[in-house]
Amino acid sequence: MKKFILTLLISIAGLPVVHANTGGIAWDKFPLDKSTDVTALQNGARTFANYCLNCHNAAFMRYNRLRDIGLTEAQIKSNLMFATDKVGDVMKVSLDPKNAKDWLGAVPPDLTLIARSRSAEGKGTGADYLYTFLRTYYRDETKATGWNNLAYPNAAMPHILWEWQGQRAAKYVEETDPHDSTKTSHRFAGFEQLTPGTKSQREFDDSVADLVAYLNWMGEPAQSTRTRLGVWVLLFLAMFTVFAWRLNAAFWKDIK
Repeated sequence: MKKFILTLLISIAGLPVVHANTGGIAWDKFPLDKSTDVTALQNGARTFANYCLNCHNAAFMRYNRLRDIGLTEAQIKSNLMFATDKVGDVMKVSLDPKNAKDWLGAVPPDLTLIARSRSAEGKGTGADYLYTFLRTYYRDETKATGWNNLAYPNAAMPHILWEWQGQRAAKYVEETDPHDSTKTSHRFAGFEQLTPGTKSQREFDDSVADLVAYLNWMGEPAQSTRTRLGVWVLLFLAMFTVFAWRLNAAFWKDIK
């Protein structure tokens, strides 16, 4: 039994861990409580349908799956379906990929699994990346879109939520290398608000968190069910381990 416990502890200690971002800006932490907040998921779904689904597909997600986050079929049809009349259809846009490349310079990626795909980069979770990306846009007139991004420099996508956040400029300071006075670098020193948005910074961050919560949920709609089931499985295994341990002791107690 001692060997089993020791082996289990070694296995747990050897599990891979998520490291912080080692290149570029540090990613902000996505508020995890949003992931299980039904109201946040519904708000995120509304933002996604109104702002993201104009260019981006979610080709592996059907509209009727939104019933899993508490929406009725009538609510889905009335508020979220703009590209189809069938609630069983997938979330696809009518934008032709060829036209998208001509107009935008690149085909907008499918967003069904965007949160999960970014989780594999070793810089934080996919939700952390998306939460940071959507909140670090700033005005840059040297870019074709007029926007740039700290988390993803030279991003082709403009700031679709700029009316909520307002327009900002990035401020940089020049620093001299302490080991070589002939070398200098530019360090990001914050944002300067150019025009106000329709939301306060706190309200904007909260709305972005709702959208990211939905994008994260869309990548694995059964995640909450799987998590709940996993807890019960672990509890069962814990109880079974105790029974097996005592049964083993009772079986061998008279054998020397």
